[in-house]
Amino acid sequence: MGAIEGEQAFVYVGGRKLRRGFTTGSCAALASKAAVQMLLSGSPVDSVDIVTPKGIPLHVPVEDAAISPDRASCAVRKDGGDDADDTNGALIYATVSRKGTAGVEVEGGPGVGRVTRRGLDQPVGAAAINRIPRAMIMEAVGDVCGAFGYTGGISVEIGVPEGVRIAERTFNSRLGIVGGISILGTSGIVEPMSETALLDSIRAETKVFLASGRRYILTVPGNYGKDFLASYPGLEGRQPIECSNFVGDFLDMAAELGAEGVLLVGNLGKLVKLAGGIMNTHSRNADARMEILASNALLAGADAETASSILGCVSTDDALEVLSGKGLVGPTMDVLIPKIEFHMNHRVKGAIRVAAITFSSEFGILGETPSAGELLKKIEAGE
Repeated sequence: MGAIEGEQAFVYVGGRKLRRGFTTGSCAALASKAAVQMLLSGSPVDSVDIVTPKGIPLHVPVEDAAISPDRASCAVRKDGGDDADDTNGALIYATVSRKGTAGVEVEGGPGVGRVTRRGLDQPVGAAAINRIPRAMIMEAVGDVCGAFGYTGGISVEIGVPEGVRIAERTFNSRLGIVGGISILGTSGIVEPMSETALLDSIRAETKVFLASGRRYILTVPGNYGKDFLASYPGLEGRQPIECSNFVGDFLDMAAELGAEGVLLVGNLGKLVKLAGGIMNTHSRNADARMEILASNALLAGADAETASSILGCVSTDDALEVLSGKGLVGPTMDVLIPKIEFHMNHRVKGAIRVAAITFSSEFGILGETPSAGELLKKIEAGE
């Protein structure tokens, strides 16, 4: 049986039964609890349990336990369930010792990153062990101390031997976390195919960006946008924030965190959906690319045959070929792009300024919303 037992071990996503996992924060709390139990009892521990903030109990084996008169250490292996990430299978260690003053002190050891930029969960200079995992560690250690009647202090050091190597595959360096991974998790549980972890990562990057004093954000859905920007005049080499498919959520997030403007640069295959009010552009939520293009082409003067041909296209580049043959690329964009602006503005309700530039890998720049040029200047100026 796994760390999570019964039906709580699974979640249904898209009709599939997928296995839940647990976070690095849960691993750190579990290992800390087991290590303190070994320190205070003088005996090894084979397994350990906690109840996560989500209310789901975990029961896991303890690995590589070691006890000496003044300290104890052990590890818990990260299990991401069916949403395995870069930390899946990593050993999260806790080394504990008594200290002279009361209370629980939590610190990061080898393989746990250090915060070097403002705007993250922890202050600059601190170990990248987030607030909720720290609270989980302190609660787990406190429970053991209470059970043994121990009233002295405990020092806890969390380490991840493979942390530096794992961090090379994450966004940590972009966020300003160096020397290892972050110890994360708000619920203690990893939900398979969860959007929460990605949104949390985007939020963290946005907070770091805004903490630098800048207020105008350049964002792209993904690699197409980044590649396009590499040769865009004035933006060459500038690092955008990737909003993935979460355009609407990102606009909400930017407004909440205090941005003054967002310039979205994206391939038409993504941005055309915004013209229909679709603010999560993942295909599993909605497509309607060809329907939106065809209807806007009709408004731009296309005939029924042209609209029918667009509806039969597989990609927006194919649809642009159809429009190009009729001389309708520009007129169609003139109709469609104001709708992109309308729905972006409708989403933020005037809280921040928004603009968009859309392009095609085959046809180049297709158009931009009216305020795109002004936001572009502010971004170029580092505002």
